[in-house]
Formats: sequence, structure tokens, C-alpha cells
Amino acid sequence: MWEIPKNKANYVPLTPLSFLRRVERVYPSYESVIHGSKTFTWKETAERCRRLASALRRRGVEPGDTVSVIATNTPEMKECHFGVPMTGAVLNCINTRLDPAAIAFILDHSETSFLITDTEFAPNVKAALEMIKRKISVIDICDSEAPNFNVPANRLSDTDYEKLLTEGSPDGNIDGPLDEWDAIALGYTSGTTGDPKGVVTHHRGAYLNSLSNIIVWDMGHHSRYLWTLPMFHCNGWCFPWTLAAVGGTSVCLRKVTAENIYNSIADHGVDRLCGAPIVLNTIINAPPESRRSFKHQVKVMTAAAPPPPSTLQRMQQQGFEVTHVYGLTETYGPAVICSWKGEWDALPLEQQAKMRSRQGVNYHVLEDLEVLDPETLQPVPADGQTLGEVMFRGNVVMKGYLKNPATTSKDLRGGWFHSGDLAVMHSDGYIELKDRSKDVIISGGENISSIEVEGIMTSHPAVEMVAVVARPDEKWGETPCAFVELKKGYDASVEEDLKNFCREHMAHFKVPKTFVFQELPKTSTGKLQKFKLRELAKNL
Repeated sequence: MWEIPKNKANYVPLTPLSFLRRVERVYPSYESVIHGSKTFTWKETAERCRRLASALRRRGVEPGDTVSVIATNTPEMKECHFGVPMTGAVLNCINTRLDPAAIAFILDHSETSFLITDTEFAPNVKAALEMIKRKISVIDICDSEAPNFNVPANRLSDTDYEKLLTEGSPDGNIDGPLDEWDAIALGYTSGTTGDPKGVVTHHRGAYLNSLSNIIVWDMGHHSRYLWTLPMFHCNGWCFPWTLAAVGGTSVCLRKVTAENIYNSIADHGVDRLCGAPIVLNTIINAPPESRRSFKHQVKVMTAAAPPPPSTLQRMQQQGFEVTHVYGLTETYGPAVICSWKGEWDALPLEQQAKMRSRQGVNYHVLEDLEVLDPETLQPVPADGQTLGEVMFRGNVVMKGYLKNPATTSKDLRGGWFHSGDLAVMHSDGYIELKDRSKDVIISGGENISSIEVEGIMTSHPAVEMVAVVARPDEKWGETPCAFVELKKGYDASVEEDLKNFCREHMAHFKVPKTFVFQELPKTSTGKLQKFKLRELAKNL
């Protein structure tokens, strides 16, 4: 008697594109985006997104194609989060800090057919395009807020973004996919190897995590959100779509500085922002001349390496309420939150800060979060001491890795996503990270592959062996620390030459900040003992 077939009346594929359709209808005159002297309403933003989708179709973009974007936090980047999926294509936001070789790999591996790129990054993008043998259609974003935006040498195309929009129609429907399992975005993560992995996410997961942001962060309608988090990081943790759901306002920032943050809070009434611990440090360490007074509370969501309790305590004392979250590219960004309990308000500030630094519990839309034995897949004791691997299960876990079935099967084996992060489970059900089995270093919110850095450094003629580990850093959260075993005939005087070598062969944010020259600790079989080096790095 319960076998009632679904039809168009009671089943519509879930997609965050539906938020744009609703917000245009309900709040057409409300501010959607503020960027410098530019302000857009939700009606204008929706029309621009339709124009973008229409223009891309007329330029030959089809469902299943990859449209890549290299841009900072501007209105164009936000519009791409709607306009590109509206065509049925997959949005691939590329980290603006990558070097040409990494950009070229991503463009090639993703089979990008169309590239929208900010002129600020033209030198690296031009070099990357020259490494690729096939032709990719390119559109320039010429943002007047960008440095040297009108320099002819920075133009890679005869068409800019605004001109592209004039080719499209502002009318038409904001249609979603035929299948909510269809890919909406592609995001590359460095993982533990030199070549990044392409994480494929779907409309259903993006829809659910966008709504979950509202629930876990108590977001009301018309929040005013400051873009201190790069939108190229896990699609801005789904917040481009979340803000459409609540009719909120995006206050864009090209450059994250203390002065820009305080001005945005004071001038535009910003009440929320996200970012890595470096953003928190930028705020609390701002010089007096960069600060502005404001009367309202600003809520901050931070991820990456847990902020030191001292940082959390100072933020709280200065009127910022900090929420700590945790997740990965494979989980649409944060999917774990340190949900605050009222009884913790009575704890001393130092103890509160320790509670806030725990990763916490699963988002509402994440079906399950456990700390399991990676071999048996059985839960570890909830004693706050026994290590296990953090594992995720549910609708906000990726579809898989693009063109990488072996790694997809490995990381999704047993019905769980294996994060590779080691943690303990506390008796109250909150998890706390203790280590990263993947050896990824998270510096200022950027993932750095230690294996990639090691591979480059070992090609230097003076280097016999090298091991790169994370060193705790008050400003960046972590920085790469290189322990180097030199060949005979060389000594520590090669440090400056080694630094320059690294700068020439890798993105600057990956260059080790610390060099230690010594014999590396090894097992009897010659395997490096990185755990010993991590302890050394912590005590430097």
C-alpha cells in the first residue's frame, strides 16, 4: 500500500541553485554583494548569473564540461557559483597561489574547456596555458580593485567578464540538474603526493551543507558576511550558496588585512566571517591605527589547525565569538563543529578555550562521524586517549576522485570516507585531532604536501635526504620545517642557496620557513622516523 511512485509534484532534485530563484523572488531589492564602490541587489545578481549561464551556453559550454575559475573574492567569483552549474557544467575553482606547473596540471587533468581568470594572476596563468598543448577559451576578469588591472600585458583574451555578460540573456529559468547526484563542483587537494587529486562533489551535498551552515552557526536572515575565506577553498565552504538561502550580503575582500577587516565591520555592519587561524591572528594583533570601533558582536568560524587556546581567549576578550570547525575538501569543507554547551559558560576562559579548540561533533546533515580502528573499522574507546582514524559517512561526502578509481575505492572502503586524520573520542562524543597520518601541513589555511616539497628539495645537489614536517606557528597555524641531511662536502652555509632553489621551483607559500641541518633519525630498515622530527620541530 506504500508503493506510491514519485513524480514532478513531490520529487525535485536538490540543488543550491534553488536558493537563488527564491531569494530573487522574496528579497529582490536587498543587497547581495558589496565590493568597493560596487553594490548589487539580489535581483541584479540573479540576472547576472542568468546572463553568465546563457553566454557560456552560446560559447559552446555543455552539461558535463569543466569551467575553471582563477579569481579572488569578487562578485564574479560568487556569480560563477551559480552561473556555471546552471549550464550543467562543473565549476572548478583553482587556488590563486599555485605555480604555473600546478595550474597546468589541473587545467589538463580536469579537461577544462573554458577558463575565467582574474588579470592579477595573468603571469602564472599565461605560463600554465603555454604548458598545455590544447586550446582553452579564456575570459579575463578586469576588476578595478585589482593591482595593475588595466595593464595590457595582463590581458589573456579580447573579451572580459562584463563583455561576456552582454552576450547572454537576463531572462530564463534558474534550472537545476535532472539528477541531484550530478557533479556541481571539482576541487583539487594536494593530499600527500605531488599531483593533486580532483574531488568531485554533487548538487545534493552542496544543497545540504549550505543549509547545515545556517543551522550550526545560528545564522539569521540577512547576515552580512565578510569574505576573508577564499572562495576557491572548498567553494568557500558552501557559503556562496548559504548566503543566497538567507538573503545575506557578501562583503568582498581582495586582500585580507587588519585594516580591511575592521573597516568592513565598521562601515558595512559585517557580523560574520570565516578563515584559518591566521585570520584570527591578523585581527587580534592589529596595530591601533588599523582598528575601528564597533558595537555589535562578530561571529568567527575557523578551521585548519586548531587555534592555540591563547588565541581563542584573546578573540573572546576582544568581542569576537569563535566557533571551531573541521572538515576536508572531500566533505564539502567543514562538516564537524565544536557545538557549544551552555554549561561551559561557567568555566574559566582558559578552559573554555580548550573546549573550543576540539573539533567536536558532526554537522546535522552528516549522517555519521566516528573515530575507528582503520583495520577493523570498529570504534575506539571514548576515553580521550586511544587513537583512531576520523571517518565520515553520509550525503556530504564526495562522489569520488576524478579519473582515480583506485584511490576512490581505497578512501571510501567499508562504507566510510577515511580521512587519514588521527584523533581521540572523548566521553561526551566530541572528537579531538591529534595528528595527520597524511603528513599534510596546513599553513594559513593552505594545504602543503610534505612529499611534494621533499621531492623538489632532494633534487638540489647538496641534499642527501630531507624530511619536511609541520612546525607550530602562532601566526600561520603551521609552517613547513625541513630537516636536511647534507651530502659530504656541504655544510649549513648552503641554507640561503637552498631557500632560493625552493622559491624557484615551488609556490612561495610551500617554501620551508625553517631549515635544520642534521642526520635524519631512521629505523633499522632505513625508514625515516618523522614522529621524532615532529617533536623536534615543536620544541625549536
